[in-house]
Amino acid sequence: MIALLWMHSLLRWAILLFLIRNISNHFLEKDKPYSPNDKKWSLRLLIVTHLNFVVGLLQYFFGEKGFAYFKNNDAKTVMKTPALRFWAVEHITGMLLAVIFITVAHSLVKKYTITHNSKHNRVLLFCVLALVFILAVIPWPFREMFNGTPWIRGLY
Repeated sequence: MIALLWMHSLLRWAILLFLIRNISNHFLEKDKPYSPNDKKWSLRLLIVTHLNFVVGLLQYFFGEKGFAYFKNNDAKTVMKTPALRFWAVEHITGMLLAVIFITVAHSLVKKYTITHNSKHNRVLLFCVLALVFILAVIPWPFREMFNGTPWIRGLY
């Protein structure tokens, strides 16, 4: 499980980098037509995001956190305890929404019926929404609840 945790943590950085790259690209090239390079970067983001989500689902259902908290506690206890609620509900829900936004953004990239300006704006919106959700539900080391959590989990 430690390898999955390490992979999950490492892939999050790739997702953040790809998201920032795609957001800046769509923002700076609003008036330019879509290029094959735009589609490639969108596909890279989609693949890394879905791969990380599958790894996260494996951890959620078979790891020590997540669904295990519901198996070992009643739902009322899980929902009243911030740390348990974060891992059992908030983290997976926020990441699922981010995956949905990234998937919708990629599907917009593939559509040919939308004008380039409108396409850039729509993809930009969904990528920014995904970034906001991801940043909100990552267990950052500087958050009080996760004090002492390493930047890349599983390494040390």
